[in-house]
Amino acid sequence: MSDDMNDKLKIPHIRSVETRHLEEREALFRGLRNLDRRAFLKASGGAAAAAVAAGVTYPFHSFLPINVAYADEGGAAQGFNFAYISDSHLYVKKTNERFVRQLLRAVDDVNSLDPQPDFVLYGGDLAQLGRREELDMGAQILKSLKAPVHMMAGEHDWYYDMGEHWNTLFGPEHYSFDHKGVHFVVLMSVHEKDFWSARGMSPAERMHTVAGLDNAVQSAFEVGAPQREWLKQDLDKVSATTPVIVFSHSPLYKLYRPWNFWTDDAEDVQAILQRFDHVTVLHGHTHQVLTNRIGNIQFHGMLSTAWPWPYAPQGLPALTVQMNRPNPFDANDGLGDGSVAVHPDGLVDKLYNLWNRNPMQVKASYLSSGGKSDIPVAPTLSSY
Repeated sequence: MSDDMNDKLKIPHIRSVETRHLEEREALFRGLRNLDRRAFLKASGGAAAAAVAAGVTYPFHSFLPINVAYADEGGAAQGFNFAYISDSHLYVKKTNERFVRQLLRAVDDVNSLDPQPDFVLYGGDLAQLGRREELDMGAQILKSLKAPVHMMAGEHDWYYDMGEHWNTLFGPEHYSFDHKGVHFVVLMSVHEKDFWSARGMSPAERMHTVAGLDNAVQSAFEVGAPQREWLKQDLDKVSATTPVIVFSHSPLYKLYRPWNFWTDDAEDVQAILQRFDHVTVLHGHTHQVLTNRIGNIQFHGMLSTAWPWPYAPQGLPALTVQMNRPNPFDANDGLGDGSVAVHPDGLVDKLYNLWNRNPMQVKASYLSSGGKSDIPVAPTLSSY
């Protein structure tokens, strides 16, 4: 078929997608009336318009359901890329529109990638207080992503209504899927033991307690026995030579308990993963460049689009090459999104797209060598 014929066949579909895309964006704009129209369209419409002009077609809304299986050639692992956005902590627009703008910037970043990633991971904490309005607004913004989206829950999404509205929007909080020879697992790792019932807490009080993190009231996070049993059963069907990538909101190791940078049953989860040749865990929650290796498991943190955390005063993994302290006078410094290059063996090179800085890459070879090869180049900006 000639290029001219291809163009003729594409045009009606492109126009249909463009029309629907603009209608949805206008509806979102009306719902976010506190945002400046020019800033909104620049942040979230430019990449889509450029894609349409270039003749690219894409699905408009694509939250992926549970247990999505992709057709792989011969079942062998293939190299591919996916992107991530995490920890946006959206308030209702009248409270904090800056976090909304920053999520829009991340969506624009991902939509500008060429080639497009196979999918996008959202790493949890879409909302700040778990309210319906926050989650609805975040879901609407994420619909603007061109690539399919896999969602993961964070504690800020969960503890107002115990995940009821999150589940309504995005489906089950833990699930697995296969993609190009890699088995992916998405965990809900921020379960807590009930501290609220005996204290007679309202949903809002429970949520504010969990959101506080550094208090002695709540319990530590955990994956929990029922989900660990589900994980065992899910992985029983997977060969030990199959690469496994796990998405977990909290780190699947014990970093710093006073800030709840901690998963109480991390060792139990690690034990389930021990029989696999190659395992990578990507986690949110810590809002920073963070790198660790425990046995056969390589760990990478994710950046936040809302605010950066300082590094914990103890427990920092030795392999972490720290990003500089963010500039307190720059609201976007130390924030960002990123992409992940998955090798055919399932190990990954993790790119941190630090806004207003040079990007930072942590390669699989750096972790595999125990920090001896391909040492990441630390950012050179001075600290404040």
